[in-house]
Amino acid sequence: MQPLAERLRPKNLNEYIGQQHLVGQGAVLRNMIETGRIQSIILWGPPGVGKTTLAKIIAHSGKRAFFTLSAINSGVKDVRDVIDKAKKQQFFDTPAPILFIDEIHRFSKSQQDSLLGAVEQGIVVLIGATTENPSFEVISPLLSRCGVYVLKPLEVNDLETLLNRAITQDEVLKTKNIKVESTNALFRQSGGDARKLLNILDIVVNAETSEQTIINDDIVMHRLQQNMAMYDKNGEMHYDIISAFIKSIRGSDANAAVYWLARLLSGGEDLKFIARRMVISAAEDIGLANPNALLLANACFSAVNVIGYPEARIILSETAVYLANSPKSNSAYNAINSAMEIVNQTGDLPVPLHLRNAPTKLMKQLGYGADYKYSHDYPGHFVEQEFMPDALSGTSFYIPADNVAEAKAKDTIQRLWKGKYKS
Repeated sequence: MQPLAERLRPKNLNEYIGQQHLVGQGAVLRNMIETGRIQSIILWGPPGVGKTTLAKIIAHSGKRAFFTLSAINSGVKDVRDVIDKAKKQQFFDTPAPILFIDEIHRFSKSQQDSLLGAVEQGIVVLIGATTENPSFEVISPLLSRCGVYVLKPLEVNDLETLLNRAITQDEVLKTKNIKVESTNALFRQSGGDARKLLNILDIVVNAETSEQTIINDDIVMHRLQQNMAMYDKNGEMHYDIISAFIKSIRGSDANAAVYWLARLLSGGEDLKFIARRMVISAAEDIGLANPNALLLANACFSAVNVIGYPEARIILSETAVYLANSPKSNSAYNAINSAMEIVNQTGDLPVPLHLRNAPTKLMKQLGYGADYKYSHDYPGHFVEQEFMPDALSGTSFYIPADNVAEAKAKDTIQRLWKGKYKS
């Protein structure tokens, strides 16, 4: 028998749950589907929010042929085979087939290059699904030919609708005596993932031996703990484990970081994804307390691109341990966040005249660049002058953290600016 998640897969927009910003009345994808003017798109969002389902609905609504490839086990030859099949189906009034590529972020550059011509010529309409930012993982020529739409985790009301539908409409569950007493644990553990919610529901129901199945917080957690190995095996805890990994690094626990790294590797996680998250952590959590951390994390990212598994595990482990044992500072992270908040509040404040470029005679006559002091002409290569817009003079964004490396930065700010900036 099919899994519960597959049995309940929606077949049209009326059955589709969530993503109202894309498929609600008047929304962009609903309009695209209803008019039949389907364009190549990339659906970006976490697992279990309906990317594959939406692709199938789009194909079904337009009575289009539907080809699907998984980036995990498909190569350039598979892509060309599908394109050849699509060409053979070209007739004057036949809409182009849909080519759905799951986890398109795992496609190599050559694999993505092989799609370009067919997408550009309209031989296929590409729908790619990805859990990763397509700006980093999809080549620019292909990305420019696709609309990118962001899918969100399901909200509580969406999960409630899905749970009720499963219990009352599924051919198996509707024959069982199921009583829902509480849903906090069920919804919390699902994390906005429809497939995860249905898998948990399946675990709870299948474990029950009595005539009535009770669903409450205690029972859900008890059943999950009993079935945790099966629960992890399908990658359902992807985001939970990567979160634990990064938080262990942030918390300076090298042993925990290596453990969660092992869990990621054992689950078949993309090596580049792990390395990229460590690059972010090096800048966000360690920052200026140890600038070398970012250099090592970048080196790790480059290395795992040329050295595959299993050897790459050593490089990832070395980097994780180094980051965990590094002193921590989020001063640079806080600085840019504060600055962007001020920009959003104050808008485009004018650049002071003395800081403006003056490439023309007219600009010089208007005072552009006048009174600018060239720092290298002064003792110590420093001279006090205003670099902020007048309205923000003296505003501090960067506050040095309490660590050895940034103590020097704090001293420098106090010595040069004599109390102008809070440090």
